[in-house]
Amino acid sequence: MAGNGPIADHREAVTLLLDKLLSHHIINTLQDIDGVGHRVAHGGEFFKDSARVTDETLAQIERLAELAPLHNPVNVLGIHIFRQLLPSTPSVAVFDTAFHQTLDESAYIYPLPWRYYAELGIRRYGFHGTSHKYVSTALAERLGVPLSALRVICCHLGNGSSICAIKGGQSINTSMGFTPQSGVMMGTRSGDIDPSILPWIAEREGKTPQQLNYLLNNESGLLGISGVSHDYRDVEQAADGGNRRAALALTLFAERIRATIGSYIMQMGGLDALIFTGGIGENSARARAAVCHNLHFLGLSIDEEKNLRNATFIQAENAVVKVAVINTNEELMIAQDVMRIALSDKVTFDVSA
Repeated sequence: MAGNGPIADHREAVTLLLDKLLSHHIINTLQDIDGVGHRVAHGGEFFKDSARVTDETLAQIERLAELAPLHNPVNVLGIHIFRQLLPSTPSVAVFDTAFHQTLDESAYIYPLPWRYYAELGIRRYGFHGTSHKYVSTALAERLGVPLSALRVICCHLGNGSSICAIKGGQSINTSMGFTPQSGVMMGTRSGDIDPSILPWIAEREGKTPQQLNYLLNNESGLLGISGVSHDYRDVEQAADGGNRRAALALTLFAERIRATIGSYIMQMGGLDALIFTGGIGENSARARAAVCHNLHFLGLSIDEEKNLRNATFIQAENAVVKVAVINTNEELMIAQDVMRIALSDKVTFDVSA
């Protein structure tokens, strides 16, 4: 709220933010701000890393809006406002998709007629890249081992969930695809289903493409199966109270994740560490236990007591595979990218947790 009324627009919101930084003495003047980091949903194939914002960069982000029509235009609006209010302060765009630009062609191409990729850019892009990058880097630091030497699977589990296989320090596969709708089951999103279900429903219920998209994104997942809630905690409570559909929803959630983990282990030829992050991954011992259930044959098992208290490393004493619970910090990752790209010649201190 701005005063006693709602914030009128993005410019007013940014102005209010800057005023708060000044009034709380976090900064003394606007010139104390050395750089601004902007989370941008989609970088397409063009942006393979975070990028300093220029007129050309901004134009390219706008051209990519057709791939993320709900997000990129708003991201661009925020960038424009900061450039107007802080014209001498560098801005850096950090893309959710950039970390996954290391995928091999065989991992990102869909088996559709080639022209849909060549002309329309339909391929796997992946998301949550900033989170996957942060927690995998943090894991390597805590183990005292170069990330390049590890085979890691990262489970970012929340209302939106994605799994990422990281080998040699690079993303080699990820569950989200052309959109964040695909992959594992989520809070309100179905994840992967038989695509022929959609025209079948459309014919029988007369649904438009927009209505089908809403069904998949907003009415499915934990909510759709349980009929209770999109919130994992509410579904847990209902399952404990004897709700059969809620219990089924929890089982489906874990099994889709387990299936994805299994395929990634095959692709990487083994596994050194499994990471849980995101709202569910960081806080639900039950979800972690369900995902890791009966995986002793992979050298993966968890210590129940460590898991219940959300310890950083929860693997059993004799387990070969490390199992880590790491709080994601996308804001810190963005700040580090701002320093790396825009401020490396200006400041020498580290931004760290």
